[in-house]
Amino acid sequence: MEKLTAKEEQAMQAIWNLKACFVKEILDHIKGEKMPYTTLASTVKNLEKKGFVKSVKYANANRYEPLISEEDYKEKFMHSFVGDYFKNSYKEMVSFFVKEEKLSASELEEIMQMIKDNKSE
Repeated sequence: MEKLTAKEEQAMQAIWNLKACFVKEILDHIKGEKMPYTTLASTVKNLEKKGFVKSVKYANANRYEPLISEEDYKEKFMHSFVGDYFKNSYKEMVSFFVKEEKLSASELEEIMQMIKDNKSE
């Protein structure tokens, strides 16, 4: 599974949220600066070529459905991200975010509690 471009990720986020949708619905769902309709349509076609979505024909329009779950993509992307930037060490990644003041002590405590809760299940 290849990494998506920023525009592709933006479109996929909308598709994951909407479950099944037309390009116009994706465009309406995207927050912030809107890309032109034709650019979005081309982006969604690329997602189809890459195997992230499938199209279902409805009259003269295509409705798009995700073929890959958001969780599967996150998992694959995070393994790659941690490997590429933190030498496969999640500890180094967390340490980086703490040093950059992106994670507080209370958030780290929450993470520790989540880890403890998962171990007891």
